Formats: sequence, structure tokens, C-alpha cells
Amino acid sequence: MEDEMSALHANGTWDLVSLPPGKTVVGCRWVYTVKMSPNGRIDRLKARLVAKGYTQIPGLDYGDTFSPVAKVASVRLLLSLAAINHWSPHQLDIKNVFLHGDLEDEVYMEQPLGFITS
Repeated sequence: MEDEMSALHANGTWDLVSLPPGKTVVGCRWVYTVKMSPNGRIDRLKARLVAKGYTQIPGLDYGDTFSPVAKVASVRLLLSLAAINHWSPHQLDIKNVFLHGDLEDEVYMEQPLGFITS
């Protein structure tokens, strides 16, 4: 949880403000995952802070949703190119990649339990 909060603060994810009149607040919660290594041992414990987006109302709290996804044909093409050119494919995981997107709407989220500041 400390790592997640440090990354959120380092990226300037939010500003602590008072809730303006007429705005609604979105709740949040911690989601925990146990990451296992290939040999079956616990590699790391991961905590992710997620918004309770199901409480938002379309058209009032947000306008549109979008999640970029690679098509299977694109992945096959890249793997074929790697095989033809004798390239070694590598996997890359970027922590908190979603933080690099831009929001067009204002979202007011409650502070996470255990990390409440005044």
C-alpha cells in the first residue's frame, strides 16, 4: 500500500481539495493480489487503489469510457516479425501506466482508508 501511495503522490495523481457544492464523491478501496514466481513461491504482495466507479452515473459523472486493447492480429504480427528476424521477445510491465493518461472530467474521490490527511 505504501508503494502504491508513493507512486500516486510522485505522479501528482490528485490534489487534496474540499468537495464543491453539487459534486458527488466516488469511493475507493484497496484490492490485494499475491504475485507468484514461476516456481510457485510468493514473489510479492501487491496492493492497488481502485475507484468504485460503479457509483457514477453516465452523463452526470462521466461522458465516455475507453480502454486501449491490442488486437490478437497485431500481437500475432509482432510475434511473426520477431520469429522471422530472430528477435528475442521481451515482456514489459509499466507500473501505474494508467496515470499517464489525461482525464477530461473532474473526479472527486474519497481518501483511501489508512491514508487520510486533513
